Amino acid sequence: MQNVTQFVAEVSSNHHRDLARCLQFVDVAADIGCNAVKFQLFQIDQLFAPEILAKSPVHRARQAWELPVEFLPEIAGRCQQRQVLFSCTPFYLDAVEELLPYVDTYKVASYELLWDALLQACGQTKKPVVLSTGMATMEEIDHAVWVIFKAGCRNLTLLHCCSGYPTPVIDCNLRAIATMRHRWQLPVGWSDHSVSPAVIVRAVHCWQAAMVEFHLDLDGTGDEFKAGHCWLPEQMAPVIAMVRDGEAADGDGVKKPQASEVADVAWRADPSDGLRPLLATREAWQPTEA
Repeated sequence: MQNVTQFVAEVSSNHHRDLARCLQFVDVAADIGCNAVKFQLFQIDQLFAPEILAKSPVHRARQAWELPVEFLPEIAGRCQQRQVLFSCTPFYLDAVEELLPYVDTYKVASYELLWDALLQACGQTKKPVVLSTGMATMEEIDHAVWVIFKAGCRNLTLLHCCSGYPTPVIDCNLRAIATMRHRWQLPVGWSDHSVSPAVIVRAVHCWQAAMVEFHLDLDGTGDEFKAGHCWLPEQMAPVIAMVRDGEAADGDGVKKPQASEVADVAWRADPSDGLRPLLATREAWQPTEA
C-alpha cells in the first residue's frame, strides 16, 4: 500500500494578529499541497511564569503574538472551504475547550510534553493528537503516550523533533523516527526546523515519516522568520512536489511487467538460442512501414 506523508504548515506567530493574514496562510498552505495548517493558541501570562515576565521585556513583548480566540471560527471555516485540516496547539488548559468546536487535530508542543494535565485534556476530547518530542527522553515519551491513551485518545501521532531553532543538519538524527516507530508502534513524523530540502526528502523516503510539520511564513515579515527556521511558500512547494512524485513511484509492490514495458516483453532473448526476440515473435513479426 502506498504511504502518503501528511504535510502540516505551522503558522506559529507569523500571523501579526491579522485575520486576513491568517486566512491567507490557509490558502497558501492549500495551494502548495499541504494537508493541514496549524496555529497556536496561547496567552502570555499563562505561557511564562510571572518571575520571567517581570524580568524580561522580550518575553512580555510576545503578547503581540497571541492569536485572538475570535479568529477561530473564521479560520476553521476557511480550512473547510479549502479542504485542509485545522490543527492548533493549546498552551493553557482552557484553550483545549475553546478549540474543541473548531479543530480537527490537537497538537502538543515539545515544551509542554511534561505537563500531564494538558496531555490528559487533549486526550479526553477523543480527537486526534499530535505530540512533538523535542528535547525528550524515551522514558518521558513513554509517560506522555501513556497519559494520552489513558485519557481516551486512540489516534496519536508522534513527531521526532529537535528544538534547535534553526536545527543544524547534523542534529536532525532522523534515524530516531524508526526507533520511535518500533518502540510505540505509532505513526511517527518529523517536525522540521532545519529548512533543508534534503532533510525532509530523506525523512520521508528513507525513514518513512508519516507527517512533516514545518514553520511557514508568507513573505519574510513574520515575527519568527528572522530566527531562521521558517520556510517560504516558494521554498516548500517544490519539496512537497518532489515528495509527491516519489510517492507516485511506489506502486503496489507486485512484481510484474508495467504498462510502459509490456510491448518489450516479446522482444526478450529466447532461452533456446539467446537471441532476440522470442521465437513466437520472430515468426509473427513484420516490419512497420516508415
